[in-house]
Amino acid sequence: MRLAPLLAIILAAPAFADAIDVALANTTVMKGKGWPQVKVSILEPIAGFKLNLTRGDGKAFEWKGGGKPGVTRTIELDAPVGKTAWKGELTVNFPNASTGTMPLEFETVVAVPLELKVDKDKDVDLTKRTITFRLNNPAGKAQLKVLLESGEVAFDGEVPFEGEAPGTPLEVSWPDKGSRPLKISLKAYDALGVFVGVDFFPWSFEIPHDDVTFDTGTWDIKPSEQKKLDESAVKALDAIRKFGRFADVSLFVAGHTDTRGQTASNRTLSLNRARAIARYFRAKGVTIPIRYEGFGEEALAVATDDEVDEERNRRVQYIIAIDPPRLSNASFAPKWLKL
Repeated sequence: MRLAPLLAIILAAPAFADAIDVALANTTVMKGKGWPQVKVSILEPIAGFKLNLTRGDGKAFEWKGGGKPGVTRTIELDAPVGKTAWKGELTVNFPNASTGTMPLEFETVVAVPLELKVDKDKDVDLTKRTITFRLNNPAGKAQLKVLLESGEVAFDGEVPFEGEAPGTPLEVSWPDKGSRPLKISLKAYDALGVFVGVDFFPWSFEIPHDDVTFDTGTWDIKPSEQKKLDESAVKALDAIRKFGRFADVSLFVAGHTDTRGQTASNRTLSLNRARAIARYFRAKGVTIPIRYEGFGEEALAVATDDEVDEERNRRVQYIIAIDPPRLSNASFAPKWLKL
């Protein structure tokens, strides 16, 4: 990056310009990753040079140097965090005892790495169509893009902020377009222009179906139940064709039981049944990634006491999603095993 004042000086003092060249380097750096620099390149013989700069807070600095033609002197600037103005001049002593000066005026930026704090489960409100987040630096702006399951873009634009203090809750939103978000991209900038981004995939589609019944304690799919799974596979393939155009989707198969029997046994039983159905879908041409998990009696659709025969709790969910779905009533974090 060349200093803006150089052109005028070159025109006014060609001998000076022929003898020395000045450039800035690292004018924007991350804290701890180096320093802004002034590079003085000696092109012709000189007796030496002196650089005087005053930092924006009033602190003055002086450096002296010299060298033969071809030598470049690098001067590191003690720049604080943030944007700093510098003003001063470079004085060059020539072999014939004459001197020349070059005024300098520029800015440097030392930035702190930006951290974006947002909980996709708590801070992303799909009902209100808002995202709340926090930054560790003063806020600059945000860029938001919301792609809907219809393929329409609900919002793609910039949201300005006014330097809000670190930790301040910041909010962005998008208009109601009558369709659910498939992908939300958020890029947040601090007041210095440092940015960090994150993508959310809140969309999921649960395939409606008739539940498969199994013989007690087994997970073998009976021939009489295969028609139900064939119909579900067709629905899954239709949904994949529709939504797979916009993002990489997966099929998640979640098995459940009622509260009869031991908790651990029910977990194992539901896991085996979910895996059996996942394998059936694969055999029927579902080629996208398939993952499965058994929740046993630990994510009931209908709350009951222990040892209660409740048909509505004996079910398997087929969910097409981008990110692993989180079942709100599950008592543990699922592992979602890969088929």
